[in-house]
Amino acid sequence: MSSIHLVIIDALNLIRRVHAAPQGEPDVQNTARVCCQALGKIIKSSQPTHIVAVFDHHGDDRGWRAELLPHYKEGRKPMPEELLAGMDKIQDAFMEMGIDSLLSDGDEADDLVATLALKVASHGQQATIISTDKGYCQLLQPTLMIRDYFQQRWLDSPFIEKEFGVKPEQLADYWGLAGISSSKIPGIPGIGPKAAVELLSTYPNLEAILDADDLPKKWQKKISENKDLAIASKQVASLKTDLQLGFNLQDIRYQSAD
Repeated sequence: MSSIHLVIIDALNLIRRVHAAPQGEPDVQNTARVCCQALGKIIKSSQPTHIVAVFDHHGDDRGWRAELLPHYKEGRKPMPEELLAGMDKIQDAFMEMGIDSLLSDGDEADDLVATLALKVASHGQQATIISTDKGYCQLLQPTLMIRDYFQQRWLDSPFIEKEFGVKPEQLADYWGLAGISSSKIPGIPGIGPKAAVELLSTYPNLEAILDADDLPKKWQKKISENKDLAIASKQVASLKTDLQLGFNLQDIRYQSAD
């Protein structure tokens, strides 16, 4: 098997940031142009054999996460109307560069990205996710990397340990304890980042913490009263990696459009 390097673009992460950047009047044409410039640089530096841009679906259904936590991502700013209306144009511009677009169907794009990246990485092949979203870092392994294009940095294990104080594989446990305020994931009330780090340096994961009978007294009550909330928070912060993809790698092989 010849070696594969799959590059997955978290499309709305890229598009919304480009659209929001100060550049005079933000119009779709300009957004598409700047995104394509960025993609050109990404392709040049990463030399993908396969590439795809993954988009969230635009329906009202907030997916399985909102069923677990009803306030999940509530009150998030909707996408600007003109940008939503121009999505087809942007996808056409990507297609002209040889980049296919994949739309998630009811599942969030994050889960689609995670499933695809892990499928490739678990076969010992290289997958790179282009996104500023640190949620993907729970997937990190030697053949799966995350690149923040805007800050020009790798979101790798040393970055996560410095940023959060835990190992990448403990991130969902960390968020189960401390929550993520921007996504309305509550975690355990009264357990902040510092306590979460302290707990996860003693116990390997959230389940071990919830089952422990030797917890320091200061946390016992908070944890015992909020077990279900902690478990739901961890589930929502975790990425699904077992979606049915309905296509194969051959469909997203990169062939330069020039």
